[in-house]
Amino acid sequence: MRLLELHIDGFGKFHDRTLSFNDGINIIYGKNEAGKSTLHTFIRGMLFGIERGRGRAAKNDLYTKYEPWENSGTYEGWLRLEKDGTIYRIERRFRKENKSLKIINETKGLEENASPEFISRLLNGLTETMYNNTISIGQLKSATEDGMVTELKYYIANMNTTGNISLNITKATAFLRNQKRSLEAGLIPEASREFTSLLAEIRNIESEIAGPEYENQLASYQNMRTQVNGLIENTQTQKKDLDEKLANGKKVLADNGFTDQASVDAISSNAEKLYSEYNMLNMECSKKSRKVLSALTAVLGIAGLGAAAALGYFNLTAYLPVCGASVAAAVIFFIISLIFRQKDKEYHKMCDSTSAELGALLARHLGDSAVSEDAMNAFRARMGEFSKLCDMVAQSEAEIRKFLEDLSNLQTRQAGCSEMIEKQQRTQWELEKKLEHLSNCKNKAKALKRTLAENDRIHDEIVAIDLAQETMADLSSTIRDSFGLYLNKEASQYITGITGGIYDSMSIDENLNVFLNTKTKLVPLENVSSGTMDQVYLALRLAAAKLLTGSGSESGGFPLIFDDSFTQYDDDRLKTALEWLASAYGGQIIIFTCHRREAQMLRARQVPFQLIEM
Repeated sequence: MRLLELHIDGFGKFHDRTLSFNDGINIIYGKNEAGKSTLHTFIRGMLFGIERGRGRAAKNDLYTKYEPWENSGTYEGWLRLEKDGTIYRIERRFRKENKSLKIINETKGLEENASPEFISRLLNGLTETMYNNTISIGQLKSATEDGMVTELKYYIANMNTTGNISLNITKATAFLRNQKRSLEAGLIPEASREFTSLLAEIRNIESEIAGPEYENQLASYQNMRTQVNGLIENTQTQKKDLDEKLANGKKVLADNGFTDQASVDAISSNAEKLYSEYNMLNMECSKKSRKVLSALTAVLGIAGLGAAAALGYFNLTAYLPVCGASVAAAVIFFIISLIFRQKDKEYHKMCDSTSAELGALLARHLGDSAVSEDAMNAFRARMGEFSKLCDMVAQSEAEIRKFLEDLSNLQTRQAGCSEMIEKQQRTQWELEKKLEHLSNCKNKAKALKRTLAENDRIHDEIVAIDLAQETMADLSSTIRDSFGLYLNKEASQYITGITGGIYDSMSIDENLNVFLNTKTKLVPLENVSSGTMDQVYLALRLAAAKLLTGSGSESGGFPLIFDDSFTQYDDDRLKTALEWLASAYGGQIIIFTCHRREAQMLRARQVPFQLIEM
């Protein structure tokens, strides 16, 4: 495969820039910051794309680093390449919101389906990782020889054991061991026992609080007490009204000289008796016979006295007995008259006394002392009212006694409700404590469940780490026994040419120690110069490129891209390496450099090349 031409609409500092590449060697010269790395990144981006990072990683990723400086909407370009006699044009837009990829078959004049499968066939299965490990060749990054030794040994070890310069099996194994120790430290072995104990405690608490004694009846008892309080208030109100009514009734009775029904009955009976006596005496006083008899007897007495006086006057001695009898009769008649008169006076006196006493009763209760049948009827009606009042008082007293009994019962119920409420409150307080404890237990169980899940996850990760270590060990052994042997063989052939025959091979022992071989001795990598280390590094990269991609074969394969790979070469080593590359590699070579000596040496050796100055 050959790169033919590229065009940058917008990428980093470049805008509307076109470059063409020839077969053989292409030298792209530019001072530092001229844009060589930008061009190199653009080629890689056209082949594999550039994805924008997420979150904080987006601030320093390649996408952000190489956004166009001008006209940011044109973050795009195209790359023409030739493979197996067919020319393709890859067109890409990198802008995230307008990303696109087209592959045009210029030979056939049609657009290909830019699927991952087609791209893989176009690039012969080359991935971005393989690109970075093989045909894109930089220099050793360490500035000191010790650092270069370490870096190169890591590179050799990685390529021998994993086939990838970025995968260090030793570091990976150490990392996995550390990860395993870290994971094991995160295990909580007692979590399972605590979880089982908590589940048993939770079941016990739930069984306890499900009992009838923890049934919440607080509201019903509170409602009952409220109802009882209402009944008590209502009863007390009724009793108060009845008390006032009773007090008023008793006051009326007391004001009228009564205490109870017996006193009313006594007054009534007395009044009836007086009235009866009054009527009888009044009848007696109104009888005329007694007055007539009194007058008649008085007349008879006078007549008797008159007859006696006449007989005496006329000295009718013969009639002396008659005269005596007349006097005696007269005396008797006078006595009888006096008796009738005295009796009449006594009746009038008794009638007046009875009338006065009865009048006093009537005046007291009716306000009028006149004695009559109407007055007595009014008195009886009044006494009837007092009797009713006495009945009301008695009934009120009975009702009050009933109210007091009801109040006593209600107060007993109230006290019972208060006692039950206090008991319920204590029970609910205990229930709340149990529920709080239950909630804490459940939260702990939930946390322990997460811990158990984390333990399971950690166990799974530990198993995965163990499997990964076993797999890496098996793969590493397989790669070392297969790819590693071929890599050493190919690298040894390249080392001979690149070093001009100073070293004819490279060997790696079972501990991944690296030696360069001369005809007479093995030289440890630590004992060679930094320039030789760069040569060994180049040989290894070329060997890896040939083994992984086919580059470096006689028919060419993928282009080799060198990015300031010869900076630390002295002139002799550079001349040897360039002469060897020109003769040994039949494919396209692109060299990015900040020095002119590569072009000068190729020109001096009359090696064909294209020079592109930035």
